[in-house]
Amino acid sequence: MTLNDVAKHTGISRANLSKIEQAESKTVPTPTLNKLLDLYRIEVSEVRDAMHELSRLAGERGWWARYKDLLPQMLPDFEAEACAFRTYHAQVIPGMLQTPEYAGAVFRANKVREDDEIADRVSARIRRQEVLKRPNPPTYSAIIDEGALKRTVGSPEVMRAQLQHLIHMAARRNIDIYVLPFAAGAHPATEGTFIVMDFPDPRDASIAYLENPATSLYLEEDHQIRMFNDMFGNTQGCSLTPVQSLAFIKELLTTLEE
Repeated sequence: MTLNDVAKHTGISRANLSKIEQAESKTVPTPTLNKLLDLYRIEVSEVRDAMHELSRLAGERGWWARYKDLLPQMLPDFEAEACAFRTYHAQVIPGMLQTPEYAGAVFRANKVREDDEIADRVSARIRRQEVLKRPNPPTYSAIIDEGALKRTVGSPEVMRAQLQHLIHMAARRNIDIYVLPFAAGAHPATEGTFIVMDFPDPRDASIAYLENPATSLYLEEDHQIRMFNDMFGNTQGCSLTPVQSLAFIKELLTTLEE
């Protein structure tokens, strides 16, 4: 339906509808939401109740954590809006920097996914990477553990292509790669992978994202973000500089090519 169609059937002004659809309205009043749900024939009570709860909580920080099942596309949506990323990865190369072949090998490693599902997951991951290549892209700072660089994922050929891709990505003005060497020993991020995303709108602050095989978690309280910012900064201090890291990756690639 066009905005005119919806306005005609609901009595809601075209201007208000536009603000709702463009996410310029922080909340949607209950009567307005009911008119839209009726028009769009949303009859399942659980869905209606969930939408009203979302509307009620829209002004609260952290509401998305309670609705990750209702909103399965949250991470890509957050990534599309973020103006800066800070991430630490210990086991594998960050998803935003993976080649299709490397990503496929990662998804295939659990040995339970069908080929079609793996192909879909790879396609989605590669599409998510487009945010780093758009005009005025976000900054992306990645700390990658030496173990992730030396672990053969897929095959030596896949790893050579992946390391070459890292070198290529590191040349972009918005991407910094930091290698955390084994020599750093115990470090502040020993408890696992995380991503911190910052947003241009100060009302949206920052989000820390953590993921495991069972679930994903979004954290956004000020003290939580400070903890992850400190963790990233201190781990970054234990890492090689971007110039040193690039040299390290090139040397590793040379070793694989011999």
